[in-house]
Amino acid sequence: MPEAAKRKRFTMPREVRIILSVGLMVFVFEYFVLPQFASARHSLHLLASLNPLLIILAVLLEVAAIYAYVELTRSVLYPHAPGRFNLLRVNLAGLAISHVVPGGTAPAGALSYRIFTELGVPKETSAFGLAVQGSGSAVVLNMIFWLALVISIPLRGFNPAYGFAALAGVFLLAAFFGTILLITRGQRQAANWLQAIARRVPVVDPEKISALLAKVAERISMLVNSRRNLWTALTWASLNWLLDAACLWVFVWSFGTTMSPIDLLVAYGLANILAAIPITAGGLGIIEGVLITTLLGFGVPHSQAILAVLAYRLVNFWIPIPIGGVSYASLQWRKEGSLTKAPESGPSPVA
Repeated sequence: MPEAAKRKRFTMPREVRIILSVGLMVFVFEYFVLPQFASARHSLHLLASLNPLLIILAVLLEVAAIYAYVELTRSVLYPHAPGRFNLLRVNLAGLAISHVVPGGTAPAGALSYRIFTELGVPKETSAFGLAVQGSGSAVVLNMIFWLALVISIPLRGFNPAYGFAALAGVFLLAAFFGTILLITRGQRQAANWLQAIARRVPVVDPEKISALLAKVAERISMLVNSRRNLWTALTWASLNWLLDAACLWVFVWSFGTTMSPIDLLVAYGLANILAAIPITAGGLGIIEGVLITTLLGFGVPHSQAILAVLAYRLVNFWIPIPIGGVSYASLQWRKEGSLTKAPESGPSPVA
């Protein structure tokens, strides 16, 4: 068998992947989400007692969470970050993609990388910044979840689901900090290892791999050594998660239950950590199911838990999709406008 044939890998046709993805989303929506809506119909009378000010507060908290994520992006792309308005539009476009495609963080990251490159951000800065943004944000979520568990378990007891999420967090932290240590402390060994792998791939240039690794190591060292930038990134990542969790807490409060913030952080962290498994787009069905079940375990009445979670997901999941689509269209319009704009004619040079 020819060598090229041996290296040829099976790839599932794009149409089949789309059908399977849509089918999986419909399955989850029908069997996990729709039953919650059916149960919520019997509790719609609670909507009459909602405080409009609390709803406005919840929406503002979600807006603040998105702004915190924009500032996180700005801190990891420093000093090449575009303006805040462009950062906001890119993040909203990526958020919309991650909410409609299973495993959408990968295509969302690819889209952000392409747009940032078009906006003049160096490629290595974009690649490093987006990687740190995604993995670092996940690390912060796990740290918040662990801290809430340490406080909650002596008061509420242990749940096996907590152990699974905490174990997943251990592997994530080990991989994250292990990678940083390998790149910064063992750069030469990592470069030799990557070059050895690259030589076996026909289309990859080992020297370019080494150069990219050197630039990534430089960016990591700059971030680690600049404590101000590092703490700024950690602060905005923490605020992003905490403000989003506060949005959920206010929705629970608006439907008549004031629960412990620690209990809510445990439910919130558990749902978002389990939703990181790329089964459905944006954790659709998974976050709703885990949140409702966990809130019930913490004493929130069934009808209030369902309505609060559905209201939260409307603001957190569904509304950003059309807004992200508009943001992406505006970025494309800006790009096409800059390409079609005719250069201004100036006076002809004198010979």
